Amino acid sequence: MDSVEGPIVLAGHSYGGSVITEAAAGDRDVKALVYIASFQLDQGESTAELAAKYPGGELGAALDAVPFPAADGSTGTDLYVKQDEFRRVFAADVPRSTTKLLAATQRPIAESALNDEATRAAWKTIPSWSLVTTQDLTIPPASMRFMSERAGSHTTEIKASHAVAVSKPHAVVKIIESAARATTR
Repeated sequence: MDSVEGPIVLAGHSYGGSVITEAAAGDRDVKALVYIASFQLDQGESTAELAAKYPGGELGAALDAVPFPAADGSTGTDLYVKQDEFRRVFAADVPRSTTKLLAATQRPIAESALNDEATRAAWKTIPSWSLVTTQDLTIPPASMRFMSERAGSHTTEIKASHAVAVSKPHAVVKIIESAARATTR
């Protein structure tokens, strides 16, 4: 963010919401936060905790754990969505040909990242927008609603899967543009 001049609107999808919540705290140039089918952590909370707060999430059972050697000599765990579960759990409203490519090229997340607790919550001081995906099996819609309401986010709900940026890109652009117009004049 230090390399960007002027006002900044940060948008995060899924775990990216956890990242922007932490990264934007205290940055005077960040004028808005946009959470796209995402997590809005409070201090002391983890992504895993909020993913499990309400029923409806099916990601946990659809994950494949793959060990990797960490720099300190220990073993970490990368998590991938199983190929045969990817479309159902992550991108049910995306064409099959696209989901096959997405599943094959997905980047893993380190299991430890999901358990890290937030030390700051930027949404407490920076206006936020939230796009809640009502057909999401990755993050339960009830969890997204809880986080959005708690943060006082400008919330929009859309009938879409977790892969809303692929299935409904215009809705994603619209909410980001709304945040930018409202905060960067």
